[in-house]
Parts: sequence; C-alpha cells; structure tokens
Amino acid sequence: LLQKRLIDAWPVVMGETIASYTTSLNIRNQTLFVHLTNPALRMELSMQRQDIVRRLNEHVGNQVIADVRFN
Repeated sequence: LLQKRLIDAWPVVMGETIASYTTSLNIRNQTLFVHLTNPALRMELSMQRQDIVRRLNEHVGNQVIADVRFN
C-alpha cells in the first residue's frame, strides 16, 4: 500500500513537467526504478537522487525506498 502511495506521489513531489517525461515507475527491493524519455533530465535527476528519495519518503510518511535509479 505504501509503495502504491509513493508511486502515486511522483507527479505531486516532482511536478507535472518531470512526470510528463516519465513512462514507468516500479519498486523492487526498496529501489524506485524510473524510466525517463529525456536523457538530459535523466542525468540531472541522477545527481539529486538522495534528495528525491528523502522527499518521496517524507510525502508518504514512511521509509518506503532507499534508492532511486533512472533509466
């Protein structure tokens, strides 16, 4: 249930612009895998990984993920 809430929170936390470049999200072994269609955005978000993990976990109020990977 918390994983579903975290995935649903992606456009809220990251914004509609980033969400529009996102084609899929899934969680495996406490890692959020995000598929993005824009390589420049992928590189930019990779540098902000820890901040993104913190913001998403704070939004759902629990430690759901420990890492995020962009591909």
